[in-house]
Amino acid sequence: MTASELKYQIEQSGNEPYYFTRDTMRFFGDTMRNYGVRSNVVFDFEGNKHLVWELYRRQPVKHNNQSSAYFEKETYKRVFKHN
Repeated sequence: MTASELKYQIEQSGNEPYYFTRDTMRFFGDTMRNYGVRSNVVFDFEGNKHLVWELYRRQPVKHNNQSSAYFEKETYKRVFKHN
């Protein structure tokens, strides 16, 4: 899975319609080239386990933001990870 393939799947699923818009990416100072994707397992705030695609930033962007976003592998819904 590449970042572009993940973007396509998320857009097709109708989830997170604003995540990859030009305005959103410009606001964070990001580009598609800065993203990588890897498989991961995370737990949400309720303790539920999710198999996800982790969309990570290769380099920090504005305000030193280097956080990842997590999307369920089957539904492409965003999952918020509990540390």
